[in-house]
Amino acid sequence: METALLSFCNWSTLGVCAALKLPQISAVLAARSARGISLPSLLLELAGFLVFLRYQHYYDYPLLTYLEYPILIAQDIILLLCVFHFNGNVKQAAPYMAVFLSSWFILTLQKWIIDLAMNLCTFISAASKFAQLQYLWKTRDSGAVSALTWSLSSYTCATRIITTLITTSDLTILIRFMIMLAFNIWVTATVLRYRKTTVKAE
Repeated sequence: METALLSFCNWSTLGVCAALKLPQISAVLAARSARGISLPSLLLELAGFLVFLRYQHYYDYPLLTYLEYPILIAQDIILLLCVFHFNGNVKQAAPYMAVFLSSWFILTLQKWIIDLAMNLCTFISAASKFAQLQYLWKTRDSGAVSALTWSLSSYTCATRIITTLITTSDLTILIRFMIMLAFNIWVTATVLRYRKTTVKAE
C-alpha cells in the first residue's frame, strides 16, 4: 500500500510538473503582457528551486523525489524570459542567468554552504510567494496570472509532503513543503478573488 502510494505521488507530481508552468506561459503569450506577474517573486522562486535541487542531489536522495525540479527550473527560465521580453528589457535577464549558473557550483563548495542555503531556501520560497501576494494586493488585478498553475503547485506540495514522510523524513524539507502548500493555496485564492473583481468591473 505504502509503495503504491509513493509511486502514485511521485509519478503524478512529475506529470503535473511537466505542464505546471505551461498555463502561466500560455496566458502571458496570449495576453502579450506580463501584467500581474511579480518579477521579484519569479526570481526568488527560481533561486529556491535551484537550492532545493542542489541540496537533494548533494545528499543523494532518491531521484524520483526531486526529478521535477529540473523541469520546473526550465519552465521558470522560459517564463522569466517572457516577462523580460514583454517588459521590453530582455538583455537584463543575462546577469540573473549568470548568477544562477555560478551559484550551482558555489553551493556545494562546502557542506555548510549547502546546509545554510537549504535552511534559507524556505524563507526564499516563502518570500517569492509573499512578493506575488503583495503585487496582487497592490494592483488588485490578477491580470495574466494563472490560477491553474498555482493550484497545481498546491497539489505537488501536498504530494511531496507524503513522499518525504515515506522516504527521507527530512524535517527541513517537510517544513518547506508545508509552508509552500499554505502559500500556494493563499495565492490561488487571491488570484481567483481579483479575477472575479475584474470580471464584475467589466
